[in-house]
Formats: sequence, C-alpha cells, structure tokens
Amino acid sequence: MTDSPNPVDLAAANRRQVLYWRLLARLFDPDEQPTLEAASMAVVDDLGLPAALLDPAVSVDTVVQRFPAVADELRGLLRPAPDGAGHPATDADPSPAGSDGDEAPPAPGTAEVRRAALVSKLLLNVFATGHGAVDAGQLARWQSDAGWFEQALGTEPGGLRRQGGAGLGAVLAGLEGDLVRRMHLREVLADPVLASRLTPSMSLIEQLLRDKANLSGVALANAKALIRRFVDEVAEVLRTQVEQTSVGVVDRSVPPKRVFRNLDLDRTIWQNLTNWSPEDERLYVDRLYYRQTARRVTPARLIVVVDQSGSMVDSMVNCTILASIFAGLPKVDVHLIAYDTRALDLTPWVHDPFEVLLRTKLGGGNDGPVAMALARPKIIEPRNTVMVWISDFYEFDRSQPLFDGIEAVHRSGVRFIPVGSVNSSGQQSVNPWFRQRLKDLGTPVISGHIRKLVFELKSFLT
Repeated sequence: MTDSPNPVDLAAANRRQVLYWRLLARLFDPDEQPTLEAASMAVVDDLGLPAALLDPAVSVDTVVQRFPAVADELRGLLRPAPDGAGHPATDADPSPAGSDGDEAPPAPGTAEVRRAALVSKLLLNVFATGHGAVDAGQLARWQSDAGWFEQALGTEPGGLRRQGGAGLGAVLAGLEGDLVRRMHLREVLADPVLASRLTPSMSLIEQLLRDKANLSGVALANAKALIRRFVDEVAEVLRTQVEQTSVGVVDRSVPPKRVFRNLDLDRTIWQNLTNWSPEDERLYVDRLYYRQTARRVTPARLIVVVDQSGSMVDSMVNCTILASIFAGLPKVDVHLIAYDTRALDLTPWVHDPFEVLLRTKLGGGNDGPVAMALARPKIIEPRNTVMVWISDFYEFDRSQPLFDGIEAVHRSGVRFIPVGSVNSSGQQSVNPWFRQRLKDLGTPVISGHIRKLVFELKSFLT
C-alpha cells in the first residue's frame, strides 16, 4: 500500500502549477485567461508579494523600487545549486516583501511557490516580447528586465548576451535584435530625450552601423555617441582580459639582465652549497644566478583582416577593438584591413576603433583574394608576423584562390589565425570546406568567446 501524498506538499504543488500554467498561457497568447489570472492573484497575495509581479507591463525595476527586499531574492534565483545543496531561493528566508520578519513562520512549501512567482515574472517580461512597433522606452525596459534575468542566472547584466555560443545568450541577443529592428530607430535618434534612453548593445550597434549613411544632424550625432559608449565599454572588458591572460614563454635566447631585482637567490644558494665552509660557517659564492625575464626584443607585426559583410558584424566590432588594444602595446606593429568586394586599409585609424567602425560598410559580398593581395605586402619578417583573418569564409568561386593565398602565407612562416566567430550573439556559421582545409593545414578556425583569440595573440606578441 503506497503512502498518500502529503496534503501540504500537494497544496504547494498546485499553487506552483497555477503560476506556471498562467506563465505558459501568457507566453503563447497575450490575452488574459480570467480563471488563471484570478487564481494566480490569490497565490501572489497569499505570499505577500506585490500584485505588480503579475503585470507584464510593469518592469522588474519598478517592482524592485517599490519592494527592495525582492532584489536580493532575484539575484542568483536561477543559478544552479552545488550538488547536494538546496536551491538558493528555497533556502532563503521567504518572509513577505516589506515584512519585518517577526510574523508567523511561513507554511511548508511556501519558498518554492514564492520562487515560482518570481521566476514567472522574469520569464514573462523577457520572453513575451509581443509584435509590432517598439519605442525606445520599451527597448530600455526589456534590456533592464533581461539584465535582472542574467543576474538571476548568476552573471552580471549583459553578461549572457556578450558570452556568445549557441545557448541562452544567443537567444537573448536574438530577442534584443528583433526589438531593435521593430523600433523606428531614425525617429528615436532624432529626439535627444528618446535617444538618451537607449542602452548600447551589439544588436543596436549593428543597426546603427547599417543605417549610418541615412543619418544626419542630431540623429547622426546621437548614433555616434551610442557607438562611442559601446566601444568604450567593450574596450574596458577586453583590456582587462588582455591584462589577465598569461603571457607567452620567456625568450631563452636573450641573456638575463644582471640586476639585483632579477637575482634568483634560491638557485644561487643551491648551486653554491658545495662551497659551504663548516669552519667559517659561511657560504662562498662563486657564481650568481639571475632569473630570465626577457620576452621579445624584435617588434612583432599583427595584421588583422576583417570581413565586413553583414554576417560578421559581431566579430568585426570585437576584433577591431582588440586590434586597437594590441596596437597600444610596446613592440607591436598593428595593421588593419577591412574588405567586402573591395579591400580598405584602415591602419591609420587602428588606434581608434570608433573611427574604424564609422568607416566600415556592412553588407554586400566579399572577395577574400582582393584582401589577401593588400595584406601580403605588409609581411616583412614572416616568422615575426601573425595574421588574423576574421570571416565566415563563404567565398564561393573564390574559395580556392583565397585558400592558396592562405597556404602560401602559412608556409612562409607567418602565424596564421583564422577566426570564424568571436562574438556575443551566437554561433557563427563557417564554410565547412574552409573549416576542414584550415584544420588539415594545422591552423584550425577559432570560434566562440574572444578570450580564445586574446590568449593566442598575447602568447605570440609578448
């Protein structure tokens, strides 16, 4: 004979089910289901949570401003718990928002029901984006709600959308991109008040870069300000990653500098132990040993070639900024080329990614051999040169000529790094023909988070 379900557990399960059924109903149909709405309102009221939690028109920020205690519950709400540990939201004190904690203890199962209510709010606000035109306020509110959702998953606001890959970050970036496309961006940019409400993101920057030729006056100035803000924000993140990435191997061909700060005291003592005099109780040192610190004396040349077709905007923005960071390092000579059906040498502006982006033209076809013809004369010392080629490598009838050029560059001794994607919005599609041949050549395509490229470049250049 099986034990009957615990009435308390069954009641909590039913209340959670009501909240989740309402969530599913609203995600697939914006119209309210009166029965589910009334039942959910009763559950939320019983939990001591605000009724605004059920209103998709109310932002998470508004809920948090009115009920500050909810903020702590939301952070880490969806973060996976360690094995064997309870969920943070389950273990947290489930006292009603705004209560002083002196009330009667909550009924069993209340914490899980409360968690269901908060999760429902996040999911509804982030994933029910509706249809039709979007204004600047709606985009700003969605970005804020998405930031709370990312905090619930244990990352900083915007973190998931910058991580790349084919998972949740790509989904969020796709939703944001759809909202940007549905917004009348030119009209928003022409109004300084509305433009000030925009938060720069990769989706927004892509749209601005595509439309910049159609902007003028106040709208163009606001667009440039947004691009500059985004560039500065991404540059700060990438600069930190460059600083934190371990550097390349020590150049053993360069003798250590014989100064006191480089003295290897432990090795000096160890190597001279045979000179210990018991009578004098002294260690006589025949030779001093110094630590090897030299890394590079010859300037390295970095040649970055960027496919500026529309499919590569994410990688183009990241790598353009990264090129400017490495251009600021000592003994690194950076050259930058962008191409579609023509190739453009952007080296004079490589220190300013903002200016580089303003000079790019998204969209159209691509002609890799034309870019290679411009890049190869820049190779002076092959063994001291790294060439980064950012593209999805869809060259069609030009595939073989481009690969022949790549193979010749690689055989000459240049460190060739093909990059299919270092992005923030999703997995980049790379031509399978090129992917296999580059792998066979010993230069596999880098895809994924930009940290991979940072590591490869810093190992070579420092």
